[in-house]
Amino acid sequence: MKKCIILANGKPPKKNVITFFQKRNFQTLICADGGANSAMKLKLIPDFIIGDLDSISSEAIKKFRSTSKIIKIKRQNDTDVEKCLKYAIKNNYDEALLVGATGNRLDHSFCNLGIVLKFFSEINISLIAEDSILKPYKGNVKLKTHPGETISIYGIDTKTKITSRGLRYPLKNVSLPFGKKESTSNVASSKTVELKITGGIIFIIRDVNLMMKYDLF
Repeated sequence: MKKCIILANGKPPKKNVITFFQKRNFQTLICADGGANSAMKLKLIPDFIIGDLDSISSEAIKKFRSTSKIIKIKRQNDTDVEKCLKYAIKNNYDEALLVGATGNRLDHSFCNLGIVLKFFSEINISLIAEDSILKPYKGNVKLKTHPGETISIYGIDTKTKITSRGLRYPLKNVSLPFGKKESTSNVASSKTVELKITGGIIFIIRDVNLMMKYDLF
């Protein structure tokens, strides 16, 4: 499987988070425009820098000109993150880890959450923000968990129903529509959590540091 990390122009993760996933076959680093500025600060070398290049610093362009493939895409119908994802999909990447996609711009953060849904059927996406990792799911899901681990579950609409096994607060064919109901801070009661999801897609948010510690990926 081909896997990539997409570093956007928001608040970047700690370097050890990126290197953790690089060691787990996320070997391609794609920077979305100004994400290259973060890569430079983290002393990482992108394989690709993609976007309209209005946010990348001249210093970063100079530094990465000889080491990274820089692809300028002027099209404004897509965000720079979308341009990166479309490039990944076109080049047969199966999975993308989106980092630096949140920060002081709430509209950008909200947009990138929507992008996770938008590209769900085309590529497997996870999003890391601060200490959290978000991943979309549908169908029958079996999660490797750590007893006592906090697991938060969010639906999108009333059509999506969720039934759980292995959670302290079980879900029995319930919907968790955004803005009406959620399962925030539920708790894993065993080493596995099983979910049956029908009628749509849900978000699950977990602690990325705990998952790294116990190798729950």
